[in-house]
Formats: sequence, structure tokens, C-alpha cells
Amino acid sequence: MSSDNTITVREALNSAIDEEMSADNKVFVMGEEVGEYQGAYKVTKGLLQKFGPDRVLDTPITEAGFTGLGVGAAMYGLKPIVEFMTFNFAMQAIDHLINSAAKTNYMSGGTINVPIVFRGPNGAAAGVAAQHSQCFAAWYGQVPGLKVLVPYDAEDARGLMKAAIRDPDPVVFLENELLYGESFPVSQEVLDPSFTLPIGKAKIMREGDDLTIVTFSKMVGYALKAADELAKEGISVEVVNLRSIRPLDRETINASVRKTSRLLTLEEGWPQHGVGAEICASVVEESFYYLDAPVERICGADVPMPYAANLERLAVPQVRLGSVGLYGSRVKKRCADACM
Repeated sequence: MSSDNTITVREALNSAIDEEMSADNKVFVMGEEVGEYQGAYKVTKGLLQKFGPDRVLDTPITEAGFTGLGVGAAMYGLKPIVEFMTFNFAMQAIDHLINSAAKTNYMSGGTINVPIVFRGPNGAAAGVAAQHSQCFAAWYGQVPGLKVLVPYDAEDARGLMKAAIRDPDPVVFLENELLYGESFPVSQEVLDPSFTLPIGKAKIMREGDDLTIVTFSKMVGYALKAADELAKEGISVEVVNLRSIRPLDRETINASVRKTSRLLTLEEGWPQHGVGAEICASVVEESFYYLDAPVERICGADVPMPYAANLERLAVPQVRLGSVGLYGSRVKKRCADACM
């Protein structure tokens, strides 16, 4: 880890897992290439050497197999961290996540907990086409019994990972491959081994008065850049980093919209039945009379992810891209109307 209080998301995740494994011998890691290879994205680097093969388990390429083993171990009282090389591969194990991990506590009348973390990269990366680029936030966010976390920066990654490992319920931890190497400043408080973040609580990344942008994961950075651009034109944007898809912090979202009177949701996933759609519904139900304009959504294109780089760029939100970008003409017009 860097010594200047600037760490990468990868380092934040690695240190969180390392410290939780040191504090609780029930915590262990399993997945493809997590040990000898140090992790496909080096998030588990050094853990095999420190904790040994009994607690850092390299598995065969069989998500349906090792995920089921992890869920069973959690039911028995252990605390597995199951790594998927990408959450696209978790579709092979979705029965274990939904029917076993998510539902067992309810179906057992609260007598059986399933303290397990499912983690790995989620959403679009670069040049990996349709079968490796899906955002699963809305998929898992619909399921009662799961908690779904979506970190953006190093503080999010470290605090939310620690909270996820300590939680008695199954947690789906959706990371972003393109953020692993990004560095963020962190405080000494964040580096303290006791640091955690509350699950289900969003963070106001930037305060504003004219428009609320609600977003998560990599799109938080895009929203902040767009807010900088809009500020040059006198438009004040508030950026809400969800951190958690389920539970969803409706209180923070609605409080922000009641202040700004405008809502824009932003996500990489598909528009239909997406996270943004749920947020818009919540605002319309709870804060409709505070709105001065229709709610707006910016999402990924409603198509499988193209492989060609130029088409891939058109399929996901951009900070500046014509009428559909965050700094595009339609959004600018909505914001400008607010300031008149």
C-alpha cells in the first residue's frame, strides 16, 4: 500500500480482505486463480503466502461447483469470500446465489444465516464484447435477502468490503475492472483496521442546488466530471454516490431531489427495469410535488455490448456525447431552464 494516503481501489480491496482474514479465522477466499496466480486482477495478491492454501483456495473453472461449496460453508458458520473472475460468469451459479444464499434465512425462519461475499468485476470493461460486459446491479438488486454493494473509490472499496465480510447476510459486491488501478486520496480514518462504511447509506460527493445526479460505481467519476463542466455555465449539480443498490438509500436521494427539484439518474446498465428506473419511481412516489421538470435517465444502450471500439463507446454513457451525454444538449437545456 502507498504511504502517502493515496491508494488504488485494488489496494483498498486487498487490505480490507487481508485485515478481515487476520481478525477472523472463519474468513477464507475461494475462486479461480485467487492463490498461486495472485488473483486475475491481483486483488488477492499475497494472501496465499500469508494465510496458506487452507484459507486461499484455487478452484477449478466451475462456478456452479465452487459457489455451491461456498454457500454450504457459510450455512455451516464459515465466512467465504467467493471471487468471480467476472460477474458474467456468475450466471453459471445464479441458482446458488438466489435460491440458496438469498432465501435460506427467510425459509429457515431466521435460524440459518449465510454470511458470504460474492465479489468480482461487474459491468463494461474495454473490448470484451457482449458476453463479458453486462451490469448485474439491477439483476441482483431485485432479490430480497441479498445486499448489493457498488463501490466507486478507495474509501468505498475498503469500507464496504469490511462491512460486507462482517455482515451476517449474503452480499453481492460489484466492482469495476477499470477502477482497480485508479488511485484516490484517503484519510487516516479510512486506513484504520476498524474502519467500515454503513451498508445502505449513500454519499453526497458534491453538493449542488440545480440538479441531482444519482449514480454508482464508475459512473460516479463521470458525473463529477460532468458537474465540473456544467459549473462553468453556472449550473450547480449535486452528485449522489449510491454505494448500495440494495438496500437503497431512498431518504438521501429524495432529500437531494427536494433541494434541487430535478433528477437525472446515470448507469451503465440497460434502461428497461434498471436501477435508474427504480430511483425515478421512488422520487415520483415520494417527492413528485417537489419536481420542476420530468425525471431523466441516462443508461447504456438497449443492445448487447458491441465489440468494435467505436460502437462500444456509443453503447455506454460518456461525459460529452451529443444529446445523450451527461453534458449533452438535452441535459444542458434541462439544467439551463432551472437557472432561468
